[in-house]
Amino acid sequence: MAMATAKRWLVIVILTLLLPAKPFAADGASIIVDRAWARASILASRPGAAYLTIRNAGAVADRLIGATSPVAKSVMIHATEGSGGTMRMRAMPDLEIGAGGEAVLEPGGVHLMLMGLREKLVEGEDLTLVLTFERAGVIELQFPIRSFAARNPDGSK
Repeated sequence: MAMATAKRWLVIVILTLLLPAKPFAADGASIIVDRAWARASILASRPGAAYLTIRNAGAVADRLIGATSPVAKSVMIHATEGSGGTMRMRAMPDLEIGAGGEAVLEPGGVHLMLMGLREKLVEGEDLTLVLTFERAGVIELQFPIRSFAARNPDGSK
């Protein structure tokens, strides 16, 4: 009986360490961040990009109002938009996540741009990002850095 309990706790601990979701709650908002990852950069002189899914399990809307990283001078929320066959990026002041809703930040869409990199983002390392929400407050996360060609959180193309 004690062995079964020990195995059950071991499974719980392993799953807790492997699951990327991190819930946070404040003032009725409950923010869950998962599928967080960043792309390796070609050079430190080029911007980096980070992606994630933000879910709001709370009863009120919340808003991502900023982000920072120790390896970038600034982190901006960007949207990729296409018009007449030309793609361009537009900075967004914030990103609303409605009550019970989600925001998916992905390649070719909304994403976080890391401007003024102080060092190159290297595949296999982790990137620290600090997200600031209007209600949930500050959330610090580690984003695994995938290859420059990755299109998905698991690193696949």
